[in-house]
Amino acid sequence: MKQFQELPPRRQEQLMAFDRLLTIMDELREQCPWDRKQTLESLRHLTIEETYELSDAILENDLPEIRKELGDIQLHLIFYAKIAAEKEAFDIADVLHGISDKLISRHPHIYGDGSGQPVKAETEEQVKANWEQLKLKEGNRSVLGGVPGSLPALVKAMRIQEKARGAGFDWEERQQVWEKVEEEMQEFKAEFNGDTGQAIDTQRAESEFGDLLFSLVNYARFIDINPETALERTNKKFIKRFQYLEERARANGKSLNDMTLAEMDVYWNEAKTI
Repeated sequence: MKQFQELPPRRQEQLMAFDRLLTIMDELREQCPWDRKQTLESLRHLTIEETYELSDAILENDLPEIRKELGDIQLHLIFYAKIAAEKEAFDIADVLHGISDKLISRHPHIYGDGSGQPVKAETEEQVKANWEQLKLKEGNRSVLGGVPGSLPALVKAMRIQEKARGAGFDWEERQQVWEKVEEEMQEFKAEFNGDTGQAIDTQRAESEFGDLLFSLVNYARFIDINPETALERTNKKFIKRFQYLEERARANGKSLNDMTLAEMDVYWNEAKTI
């Protein structure tokens, strides 16, 4: 490992900035009543909030905001490590060495696997496949074991499908996936018994709707669309148009509750052109 003085100036500055944050964290933990009171559990929901704020900044391609949110998340990471160090469990050096060791072991096509035999991974798919096999060798009982249970369902569906693909379990052609979407659409539609007037079996309809969503996520993956990003962009688009509708209504002395759908559609169509 290089001595500090041998490092390029920018790397020295980066390490000094990291040291500065560690020092501030030490001081806050000792002197600030709020920081001193925090626990791993109390920080958890704040970290989740910060992660979503970073996600929003990324979707908006707001680089200054991304920089800010990265700082907030970095603070949380340092905070967790500080609390763990106080418990004599681990410190930030253990965290960083741990992730470095994992990256080296998970990239045998770059660092070798210790056997002296070359490991090939010339495509992204080969890298993913190797990654999942290595995780199984490390003790994971299932390829899907690394998918967090608390992930939002849409994100979880995407991760499940990606991991299954890494193990070789996937459709071969995009058309096959689309045929599955159409099949699930028909099964979902059938649960409404639209032609018979019979009552809807809500539980079965929900199950079929879940299957339909899962198949749509699968198709999105095949055409390189992130479904979570796509849906969030649509959410933001709807919010922008709806707020325009509200503003135009207020400007004309109207309330949405008193307007007809036809009247609202006029403003809605205007919003589409902005």
